[in-house]
Amino acid sequence: MHDIKHFEERRYSGMNNQYIRREVFCCETCHELKSFWEKEISKQTCYRELEEDRQGRSALKKLREEWKQRLEKRLQMLDNPDEKGKQANTMG
Repeated sequence: MHDIKHFEERRYSGMNNQYIRREVFCCETCHELKSFWEKEISKQTCYRELEEDRQGRSALKKLREEWKQRLEKRLQMLDNPDEKGKQANTMG
């Protein structure tokens, strides 16, 4: 931070002090904003990864898949009632 201040002060040494302060403030503010958003992005990435991991371990996903398979089988039986009769005849 101090290097930026000294650099900017030397660069604009012939200018009025109000311009020097404004330039230094702008550089520091930009750096702080960049740092702030990098931290926020990092936190959000961490939260997202934790949530994905939690959902991956959840039994809800497995239950949904099982119900999906049951519903698909039920729809197949309703769409093809003859298939059910044929399967019953071949089994028995």
